[in-house]
Amino acid sequence: MGLAVLYSRALSGMDAPLVTVEVHLANGLPSFQIVGLPEAEVKESKDRVRAALQTSRFEFPARRITVNLAPADLPKESGRFDLPIALGILAASGQIPAQRLAEYEFAGELALTGELRPVRGALAMTYKASRDGRAFVLPQNSAQEAFLVKTATVYPAKSLLEVCAHLAGQGELIPFAELQATEQASYPDLAEVKGQSQPKRVLEIAAAGNHSLLMAGPPGTGKSMLAARFPGILPEMTEDEALESAAIQSLGGGFRTENWKRRPFRSPHHTASGVALVGGGGHPRPGEISLAHHGVLFLDELPEFSRAVLEVLREPLESGHITISRAARQADFPAKFQLIAAMNPCPCGYLGHHNNKCRCTPDQIARYRARISGPLLDRIDLHIEVPALREDELISAASGETSAMVRGRVQKARDIQMQRQGKSNAQLGSREVDTFCTPDDAGAALLKHAISRLNLSARAYHRILKVARTIADLAGGEAIKTSHIAEAIQYRRNEAG
Repeated sequence: MGLAVLYSRALSGMDAPLVTVEVHLANGLPSFQIVGLPEAEVKESKDRVRAALQTSRFEFPARRITVNLAPADLPKESGRFDLPIALGILAASGQIPAQRLAEYEFAGELALTGELRPVRGALAMTYKASRDGRAFVLPQNSAQEAFLVKTATVYPAKSLLEVCAHLAGQGELIPFAELQATEQASYPDLAEVKGQSQPKRVLEIAAAGNHSLLMAGPPGTGKSMLAARFPGILPEMTEDEALESAAIQSLGGGFRTENWKRRPFRSPHHTASGVALVGGGGHPRPGEISLAHHGVLFLDELPEFSRAVLEVLREPLESGHITISRAARQADFPAKFQLIAAMNPCPCGYLGHHNNKCRCTPDQIARYRARISGPLLDRIDLHIEVPALREDELISAASGETSAMVRGRVQKARDIQMQRQGKSNAQLGSREVDTFCTPDDAGAALLKHAISRLNLSARAYHRILKVARTIADLAGGEAIKTSHIAEAIQYRRNEAG
């Protein structure tokens, strides 16, 4: 009778709980049973493991094999348990030594040839393993992203045979020691956008204070171009931000090391469902708002999204995280994204165009704008019109400040915020707004008048103060002056374009 115990990891939201893989061999009719709440992918590992052991020239024991994945109440999914199950069978049957198994954690999907295929979530699993003091053995194609965890020891392997040789002392896996240098993130340049000086100014304010933005204007005025260039003026990601963002991408299976420290830019089509935006599934996975964590979520043609879909944005815009609840499971994902949205001013798109070709009735315009709820608009800090270009602006050469020039000012403003309050202005709470965003007497009087004239909500009042604080930071001033308040109010006046 043989018994082997190994360690691996499951995925539960952003967490990677420890899974103990216990393999027991007993006399009796040959059988192979996996217990511990395995999903279909894990149950199918029996055939993959059997074929991989045989093609690797190991003996598959003709005995009663029981594999227990503990804890029993934690659902297990995907093929990541193939490698620890195979090693457990070999150790329990005496084909490899079991003395060093406790030093490592293992994850990897086996091909029928015995080669190791990459697994998703390597970053989250390795981070947890390093905190428990164990090294992690992973498929070679998953090792680069796992190495982003600076405290981790990662052993990349190409096949089951390499792992067995390492455990038997007949060959050594070389710890992953160097991440291939990645080129500095490059984005389209803001100087390529002709005209639109005021929208560019608002883009700079949004980037400096981490504010959400809604652009409204006729088709072809450059709204999508401006949005695509927005990541290029954002401050450089910190190590912690980059690691959190990479971990989310890893959970979705879409992380690439060449995107390390590159701000995510997600642009879902307007046919996307609510689940696609917030995440979900039997085993909850992150949606677009979480995949845009510490980056940009761009929603083009905003009124074309289903109203029910747009309403799911209201809570994460305020809280910066999303909780996905199912009957048997609950998962929390971070969602500190920066919303950039674009829309036309009317159904035909040409309201306010200098050629006066819009023929939409007031009722049609009202119904079109009513597709976006007032509570959602209230949560968007900045509202700006992007007008159509005149003929002379259109045919002239593109000119203006480059993204690098704007990013320099944005970085200075963000540094001021970090030194003053430890967070961006958009993330300030109500008490912090009272502490850090107090205007001068003239500014307070102007804001009081605006609240009365524009019927502003308490949320809009706080957001105007936050935007004014950002404008003052860009100007390098400590006090919030009347001019800063006036400019911030200007960006709340036309909330539907």
